[in-house]
Amino acid sequence: MLKIERIQTGVIQENCYLVFNEASLLIIDPGAEPEKIASLIQKTGKKPIAILLTHTHYDHIGAVEVLRHQYSVPVYVSPLEQDWLTDPVLNLSGLGRHDDIADIIVQPAEVEFELTDYDLGGIKFSVVPTPGHSIGSLSFVFDDFVVTGDALFKGSIGRTDLHTGDMEQLIHSIKTYLFTLPDEFPAYPGHGDATTIEHEKKTNPFFN
Repeated sequence: MLKIERIQTGVIQENCYLVFNEASLLIIDPGAEPEKIASLIQKTGKKPIAILLTHTHYDHIGAVEVLRHQYSVPVYVSPLEQDWLTDPVLNLSGLGRHDDIADIIVQPAEVEFELTDYDLGGIKFSVVPTPGHSIGSLSFVFDDFVVTGDALFKGSIGRTDLHTGDMEQLIHSIKTYLFTLPDEFPAYPGHGDATTIEHEKKTNPFFN
């Protein structure tokens, strides 16, 4: 039985998720506050085996370096955003409006995702493309829930006014890869509270 735990990190309360089974644990989008994330990992008693990134904006990658070294685990990223990890302008931390934060530079990810099924430590999931918020945005479909990054939120969708953002593409991504999942599936977004596929299909203003 898979479990998922949310940790809100950083100034803008980004959602980092821990997904784990009896033995293994995946860290998804460790945005900031690595000590806070490590504390919850310790409470689970499970062994971290990988860091998965839905996309590489600064608020989703700020704790990657500390945690990858602390647990000696590989980082997985879209090949379309591999270069963004090392470039503060592309990951947005180096833009003028973020003078209050340090430039974030993350060493290249060890693994570039393919759009396929994975089994890491007995945790099975599919990687689906959900670009539109950013060109390499991905969602991770587990047995009975999905982690949507900044594609789909409760009552909203991701911003499309940033580099490589595209509203039409994002709407298409959500309809094609998320709204075709079972209605009862919980959807865990990169910010804010969880929702369900059915709730968003029926009530999300971008689709109604």
